[in-house]
Amino acid sequence: QVQLVESGGGSVQPGSSLRLSCAVSGVFMGYFTVDWFRQAPGKEREGVSCTGRREAGTYFADPVKGRFTVSRDNAKNVVYLQMNDLKPEDTALYYCAATPPTASPTTCPAPESNYRYWGQGTQVTVSS
Repeated sequence: QVQLVESGGGSVQPGSSLRLSCAVSGVFMGYFTVDWFRQAPGKEREGVSCTGRREAGTYFADPVKGRFTVSRDNAKNVVYLQMNDLKPEDTALYYCAATPPTASPTTCPAPESNYRYWGQGTQVTVSS
């Protein structure tokens, strides 16, 4: 059974950094695509990062481009979302989502339906 657990969220001031973790269990993560989404209060969930098979590198949504990066530690089965220069508009519940290679996105951004497994989310609040 594949499970994803996010951690690392918190309340920070604008300009701060946070690193979110997504721990994957039940499968060797190295073969899976793991991407990040977020949902702000009163808004629909949106993609933050995306790894498409036809993409050169990781795709990032415009609001976070240049501030967020993603890294993976396949030995630990963990994916990280490094968030720098956080802004109040980054306040949201952050989710990681995973999908096996056969269902991996071809291009980005990818719809939520591409992802088979989801975590419960970790809250990030940015305010002064």
